[in-house]
Amino acid sequence: MKVFAGSDHAGLPLKKKLVELLTAWGHQVEDLGTHTEASCDYPDFAHAVARRVVAEPGTIGLLTCGSGIGMSIAANRHPGIRAALCHDPLEARLCREHNDANVLVMGGRLLGEEMAAEILRVFLATSFSGGRHAPRIRKIEERG
Repeated sequence: MKVFAGSDHAGLPLKKKLVELLTAWGHQVEDLGTHTEASCDYPDFAHAVARRVVAEPGTIGLLTCGSGIGMSIAANRHPGIRAALCHDPLEARLCREHNDANVLVMGGRLLGEEMAAEILRVFLATSFSGGRHAPRIRKIEERG
């Protein structure tokens, strides 16, 4: 699977670990930044990842910042993006099964590396279940 990754300075350490895992698991990863610990603005990276996921169907995004909240808000501004902030593996499974989430967001200041790795593993291993959830996804895309 192709994964576009992005973080701000607060999410950088977690993103680095997760990118290493993704590569070890055989996924193709494109890291869109940040690459330094210098203070930066999370929307820049959320928008970069969201644009790429929309442009390349079948790919997913991975975003990390301090809490994950800002990245989620910014990424979800893009039509076609369903970014889900996850704190545990159950949320990761449900957001994929029920919401067809295509961007996983995590807070680098809130999660340990082991929990984040398990969340990522479950997110990647879970598919959209369709069925009764498909019309709901269409309603999201219609935007009211």
